[in-house]
Amino acid sequence: MSGRGKRDESRIACRVPRARPRRTGFVILTRMPENGSVMRTALLTHPDCLEHEMGPQHPESPNRLRAILNAIDAAGLVGSLDLYEAPEATVAQLLRVHTKQYVDSVFEAAPGRGYAYLDPDTSMNPKSLSAALHAAGAAVVATDLVLSRRAANAFCAVRPPGHHATPTRSMGFCIFNNVAIGAAHALDAHGLQRVAILDFDVHHGNGTEDAFHEDPRVLMCSTFQHPYYPFCGADSSNEHILNVPLPALTDSRGFRAAIERVWMPALHAFRPQLVFVSAGFDAHREDPLAYLNLEDEDYAWVTERIREVADAHAGGGIVSTLEGGYNINALGRCVVEHLKVLSR
Repeated sequence: MSGRGKRDESRIACRVPRARPRRTGFVILTRMPENGSVMRTALLTHPDCLEHEMGPQHPESPNRLRAILNAIDAAGLVGSLDLYEAPEATVAQLLRVHTKQYVDSVFEAAPGRGYAYLDPDTSMNPKSLSAALHAAGAAVVATDLVLSRRAANAFCAVRPPGHHATPTRSMGFCIFNNVAIGAAHALDAHGLQRVAILDFDVHHGNGTEDAFHEDPRVLMCSTFQHPYYPFCGADSSNEHILNVPLPALTDSRGFRAAIERVWMPALHAFRPQLVFVSAGFDAHREDPLAYLNLEDEDYAWVTERIREVADAHAGGGIVSTLEGGYNINALGRCVVEHLKVLSR
């Protein structure tokens, strides 16, 4: 991400074995469960999300997803999850958020070999287009699963992330805006009138805000370090876009106070029919790309608060999708905290 303050990026180097994650506990479902079956947390991913890479030193690396899958396995959570192989999003689903000109440009840029740069921070290798389509498709199918009551809630363990991608361009490691595509699907395909998008990534989800800034059917609540990449969001709130900029070194107390003071009253007043989460874990104190000081326990806590809203207004429906998090050890631990709460 261009223009960010730099911490020691040598800390970002790949530190887990490049072998595939342990798969013994994972069983991919090839069909949807029947209506009336016991609802559990759905975990959606795809093998091509492990093949997208932007260079050996790039912080948004396949090892992020490897670390997550290994941590889920090591924590013994597999038995409480239903794992799905995510399909590709269709072009029509992408066009609910992105312009045709932008979507066409991504397809045209996809390389047969080597790398193609979409912007200074975001490039594609030969598997990147497939990974991006499957990442967006995960959010769409997760929405279908939750709204059809085939899953209690869902987490999309996918990459590339999405919340910086605007309707017209890539940005900040993001190609398609996965969470926005899922929310647009809920609105347009399922006819919902009120959806919430909650973003606790350390970087402002500018692309998501751009997609829904003029759409009052979407309540977007976000916390993020500011001033910091992408250097916006502090002064663009309106009645349904509630941005809470946090100064560098904000800790658990400041983060939790912001959620209680701003998010919770607005969410209960809005009464969302479905809750989406841009789940970035880079506000953690161990993350090398930012300067907030959250702990593992804060991700369990905020997930509890999100569940409170979803249980009160949305029949428990939550669709969460992975955004940032660049210390792979902390990332794995924090995703486990998030999933433990979702899967109770």
